[in-house]
Amino acid sequence: MKLQKLTLRHVLRVVYPPQCLTCDTPTVEEHALCPACWSRAGFIGGLVCDGCGIPLPGEAVGGVLCDDCLTLARPWTQGRAAMLYGDRARYIVLGLKYGDRLDYGIACGRWMARAVQPMLQPDMLVVPVPLHWRRFAQRRYNQAAILSAAVARVLGAEHCPDLLVRPRPTGTQDGRGRMGRFDNMQAALIPHKTRGVRAAGRNILLVDDVMTSGATFAAATEACIAAGAASVRVVALARVAHAD
Repeated sequence: MKLQKLTLRHVLRVVYPPQCLTCDTPTVEEHALCPACWSRAGFIGGLVCDGCGIPLPGEAVGGVLCDDCLTLARPWTQGRAAMLYGDRARYIVLGLKYGDRLDYGIACGRWMARAVQPMLQPDMLVVPVPLHWRRFAQRRYNQAAILSAAVARVLGAEHCPDLLVRPRPTGTQDGRGRMGRFDNMQAALIPHKTRGVRAAGRNILLVDDVMTSGATFAAATEACIAAGAASVRVVALARVAHAD
């Protein structure tokens, strides 16, 4: 049976060779970027803000906060992102969010798990930012849950896709200023009435596709803390460099 699976996989690779996730260039592996797209992907490395993951100038030492995180207290303990929200990251986020490219989650899970390494805690529970049920019905899936499942799989961590719920529709955050984003998300996320108890005493890793102002992560963090979480850390696939 194993030989048959290997043979079938070989045949499929011959007929349908792996291609770059964001262009048609052949790649050695599946779920990968070609060298050109990799160089344009904006992967974050070196010194980053310990609160939101934005790249910072200077040597790679830990515990430094950016101006935004010094000015605006974050309810979570640490935050990271895998990429800056540039053209390749935008292509991947939009494909995952609106283009049914659920296969992107495999590669994104690897990239995000690598970004999470400095924040790993014992017995972490991986949790996605939830959608309102109407948005879920339209899209048929929650892109944050696709990412959180992939991250949990790479980390070998427990995953709870329904720990939090969004009881009211919040609409898009696009076009809102910083304060408008926070006002829009005020009390917008709450613990699930039965599943929320799983947060009690746990170190939570919150997952979402994009971090801009941090308003959505803040609302989700507050919901986890209300459910009794011991600590909350956040990770986004992409970080917007400058939030208005």
